[in-house]
Amino acid sequence: MANAAISSVAIVVKPNHAEAWQTACELSEWLEKRGVKMVASPYADDLKSKTDNGDPSPAESDGFDADLIIVLGGDGTMISTARLIGDRQVLVLGINYGSLGYLTEFRIEEMFPALETILAGEYKIDSRVMLRAGHFRNDELLAGGRVLNDVVINKAALARIIEIEVMLNGQFVNSFRSDGLIVATPTGSTAYNLSAGGPIVYPSMNAVVLTPICPFTLTNRPIVIPDSAEIEIKLIDDNEGVFLTLDGQTGYRMKADDRVIIRKSSTTFNIVQPANRNYFDVLRNKLQWGR
Repeated sequence: MANAAISSVAIVVKPNHAEAWQTACELSEWLEKRGVKMVASPYADDLKSKTDNGDPSPAESDGFDADLIIVLGGDGTMISTARLIGDRQVLVLGINYGSLGYLTEFRIEEMFPALETILAGEYKIDSRVMLRAGHFRNDELLAGGRVLNDVVINKAALARIIEIEVMLNGQFVNSFRSDGLIVATPTGSTAYNLSAGGPIVYPSMNAVVLTPICPFTLTNRPIVIPDSAEIEIKLIDDNEGVFLTLDGQTGYRMKADDRVIIRKSSTTFNIVQPANRNYFDVLRNKLQWGR
């Protein structure tokens, strides 16, 4: 089956990065000369907001009406782009202007050759699972959003250990006494989850990882569950300084008996992959896996 033709493009740019902005302008001209419709001007990634007072962070976008989003930035810019795509199945091409480039796999010198092949309909897609989380208090939805990496509940630096109760499809799983809990997608398994001792999960797996952060009991180990399951997390004790964070970019203060309900998003994050690299190359070269 042939890939869909690309007729419209949006560009998301890492903020305050002069070189990336210059590239965005050159890219806009390059695309327009080839008859590709530009959706608005290059867009600055300004959705990253870490709140510390419980105020709502910027809402998700309704999505760009584009066939392809080109991201000029780093992995943080790619993660925030997941909130820009709305409910459309949009392709995302990441050009690395960051330090790691785990998700933004294309180097700047590869950009125009890659776009030539993409516009010709020759590209490979890596569809990544995303989650949707809702923060509830007394059955009222306070906040929520879509995540590419992880949903995290954790305590502030001076807060005491917290207790979290987890339900899976209405069944009691466990009560975790720890510094917090990470709910990670396969994409996010190599982020905070990995630092907390969780497993690496292959990106195409239909799975989610629950990883306690510094658990009080050593037998509380990470567990891998189906991504089709509904996860309900309840904060048991009243503890000042407990936060819900979505992809490490938006955050909300939690109180006792607050619940977080997490489900698989109907929208996937569709990354255009380089033809000359594979996932294990990325693990070895970017994360120094096995070295």
